[in-house]
Amino acid sequence: MHDLKQPELNPVVDLNGQTLELKAFKSIYRSQHPAKIHYWVLGTFAGLILLLFLPWTQNVRAKGTVTTLRQEQRPQQLNTIIGGRVKQWYVKEGDLVKAGDTIIQLSEIKEDYLDPELLQRTQEQLTAKEEAIKNYSSKASTAVTQVDALLASRDFKLSEINNKLQQQVMKITADSIDMLAALNDLKIKNDQYQRQVSMYDSGLVSLTQLEQRNQARQDAIAKKTSNEIKFNNSRQEYLRLKIEQQGVLQDYAEKISKAQGDRFQSLSMVSSGASEVAKLKNQFRNYSIRNGMYYITAPQDGQIVQARKAGLGEIVKEGEMIVEIVPRNLGYAVELFVKPLDLPLLHSGQKIRFVFDGFPAIVFSGWPQASYGTFGGEITAVENALSPNGNFRLIVRPDESDKPWPVELKLGTGAQGIALLKDVPIWYELWRNINGFPPDYYKLPGSQDSKKPKEDK
Repeated sequence: MHDLKQPELNPVVDLNGQTLELKAFKSIYRSQHPAKIHYWVLGTFAGLILLLFLPWTQNVRAKGTVTTLRQEQRPQQLNTIIGGRVKQWYVKEGDLVKAGDTIIQLSEIKEDYLDPELLQRTQEQLTAKEEAIKNYSSKASTAVTQVDALLASRDFKLSEINNKLQQQVMKITADSIDMLAALNDLKIKNDQYQRQVSMYDSGLVSLTQLEQRNQARQDAIAKKTSNEIKFNNSRQEYLRLKIEQQGVLQDYAEKISKAQGDRFQSLSMVSSGASEVAKLKNQFRNYSIRNGMYYITAPQDGQIVQARKAGLGEIVKEGEMIVEIVPRNLGYAVELFVKPLDLPLLHSGQKIRFVFDGFPAIVFSGWPQASYGTFGGEITAVENALSPNGNFRLIVRPDESDKPWPVELKLGTGAQGIALLKDVPIWYELWRNINGFPPDYYKLPGSQDSKKPKEDK
């Protein structure tokens, strides 16, 4: 490259014909110094070459919002359990409440619960039903006593009849013996009479003697007939006693069956009453719990936001949202949504840098150590299910080894996450982006995913 020289110019002459000297050319053109632009070009080129070999931290960018690490710390809807009418508000939007503070009072609108003395009347029904159960239980106990008395009376009556039967058997035996004696006596008298008739026919005895034998025979016949009648009467009396015994058994069986039937009916009424008592107790308990549901209280400390009902007298349905409570004691986290292409590059325990909306930051994505205003995080969970937006959801908690997150953070604040990957030269990163290759896949040493499974022997 040739040195630049001052150009030759025609001399300048003034009106008097004198030659003028132009000093401006001496200031503009450095005719006395050689040009050094080639050194600048070479230095710049060498600097660019050295820059290409500087380390560059690969990263994956993702957007998300501030949330909480635990579900119970997220904004909570306060819903009604029963339907009713708004009677009184105790808070307004923006108020800070503590757990147990009353939010709203409802009044009843269903006709089944309008009675102000509903609990008292239900208690009276319950008491009356319990008294009825006691009466039926007493009646069942009385029936048991009655059955025992009937059984004792039946046994006594049967014992009396059995004694009579035994006596009658003995009487039948005696009558049978008397009848046999009368029959023997009659036989003897008949034989004597026949011999007397033969002797009378032979003229050995008189008619008077014959008539005496006949009279004795007639007396034996009468005695035999009387004894037969007594024997038959004894047998009939025995049969009557047997029939009476069966009648006593039948009569007492009917009485005992009736008493046992009354007892079982009483026990059935006791069981039915117990079922009704249980139902009334359930109703009484439900009514008591329902009375406590007219006052809706705060489940935890927080701030009241997004009141859905305004004014007094408005009707709310069962399960309808009344207000929303934002808890005060929060454990912040960030939910990030990453593309499926970048998901294999991220895992639990990996470090993330955050830039929160509203907090100034200077970010050099390739040199995280030179960035200012970023906050550290650590991936705590990677969801395996695809979110409705087509990305995968990550939960990132604060990095305890880094500076704490701002206390001014609010739920829903936007956050931009920068997942730090492998350190590579700048020329490699440029070459990767030009070719559209993804960042290098790697795992931190000692991580669970980086351990290779042992081969089976």
